Amino acid sequence: MLLHDIYAGKTVWVSGHTGFKGAWLATWLLELGAKVHGFALEPPTAPSLFDQIELGERIQHEIADLRDAAAVKRSIQAAQPDFVFHLGAQAIVRLSYDQPVATYMTNVIGTINVMEALRTLEKPCAAVLITTDKCYENREWLHGYREEDPLGGFDPYSSSKAAAEIAIASWRRSFFTSHPVRIASVRAGNVIGGGDWAQDRIVPDCIRALQQEQPIPVRNKVATRPWQHVLDPLSGYLWLAAVLRQPSLRPYEPRFFTSPFNFGPNLESNRTVADLVTEVLKHWPGSWADKSDTNAVHEAKFLNLAVDKAFHLLGWKPVWGFEEAVAATVAWYRQANEAAGDSPSASRQLQDLTRQQISQYHEVAADAVLPWALASSAETKL
Repeated sequence: MLLHDIYAGKTVWVSGHTGFKGAWLATWLLELGAKVHGFALEPPTAPSLFDQIELGERIQHEIADLRDAAAVKRSIQAAQPDFVFHLGAQAIVRLSYDQPVATYMTNVIGTINVMEALRTLEKPCAAVLITTDKCYENREWLHGYREEDPLGGFDPYSSSKAAAEIAIASWRRSFFTSHPVRIASVRAGNVIGGGDWAQDRIVPDCIRALQQEQPIPVRNKVATRPWQHVLDPLSGYLWLAAVLRQPSLRPYEPRFFTSPFNFGPNLESNRTVADLVTEVLKHWPGSWADKSDTNAVHEAKFLNLAVDKAFHLLGWKPVWGFEEAVAATVAWYRQANEAAGDSPSASRQLQDLTRQQISQYHEVAADAVLPWALASSAETKL
């Protein structure tokens, strides 16, 4: 398999590996044969995917803070990575209203600290720095935002990610044009998948209510989001990093790839929160209650991404549609609910399930003849 050939035996430094998205990425990298060095705070939730699949026992696991520039530099220097995926962040919109300074320090200064540490590397390395679809100045357009659209952000979280994007662009032009490290930023939509236990996210809210046989509380039923399974953007991150590092995979000059990329779902996956909850209830019966609050903090109503650039330059497109993404997500939580507990048996079941879903996702991508899912570079035509 092409991705296995690229990542097997390579050292990959991942920030935010104790979070939901980072734990999925670290698991996939292990399946590809990579040596993973994780750098993050303690898991942000209890339970957490990181703990449920005992990820810390299978990677180089480092607890540290992105705001500590010296710690970031020491970690990257010690790891000497071939690839870097920077996912560590304060990622909750509503929390950013309570902790705006901490949100900015983590999301902006933390990102700068990673880039400053990368400047000290003297070896080829591909670095993918993850921000968010919320970095765009949201005009409440019905059509998708493109990578060249203006950055902005109403709330502290969104604006901090826009500021991080500005910093990435500046550092890339100022310090990385002739450097062995190549950097790109990536923006993804609202990801769903098993093992997300964060507060103030609709899928974890659904699961907690269903576990307690309570109605699901829905704050903003008409808000539209680009829902996608977590494996969709992760496939884009892995493939972009591979193309950045291996010249044989690039049909164009490197400058086309050391730039921002959107990784969003198909247009039909841009659905309302009410649509998402209704789809969840098809797989785990229950009910929901409208908890709209006119005094709630501002959250965008419409937000979609255009992914033409990723399609044309990387041959990437989403694999699972809305229904498949929700089905896989709820299936993971239902099995986790049945395997509740901290026993080694429960952990093995969830490890196996997580790996199985990665394998199923890859099979569908291979059937769709996506470049990253092919068996060898000889089959890849970007």
